Amino acid sequence: EVQLVESGGGLVQAGGSLRLSCAASGFSFGDDVIGWFRQAPGKEREGISSINTKFHSTYYTDSVEGRFIISSEKSKQMVYLQMNSLKPEDSAVYYCASSWLWTILPEQMDEWGKGTRVTVSS
Repeated sequence: EVQLVESGGGLVQAGGSLRLSCAASGFSFGDDVIGWFRQAPGKEREGISSINTKFHSTYYTDSVEGRFIISSEKSKQMVYLQMNSLKPEDSAVYYCASSWLWTILPEQMDEWGKGTRVTVSS
């Protein structure tokens, strides 16, 4: 059974940092894409970053580029999202998801974790 489990969320002050982790099981990292998504109350789920676990190519949406860093550790089947210079508008539930496609569109992801909440106080 494919599972993705996020961890590392919490409460942080504006300007602070958090590192989210996504643990993958039930499949072996090959040419997979793992994406990070977030959904704030009343808003649509948005893709913010993704990584190809074989080639380590990465993507960031404009709102997080320069502040967030995505990385993967194949031997541990882990993907991380280092979030720096956090802003109150980064508050959301953060999800990781997997796909065979190089995509950041939620509808094109195959498997999802249950999410971890990030709250950034001003």
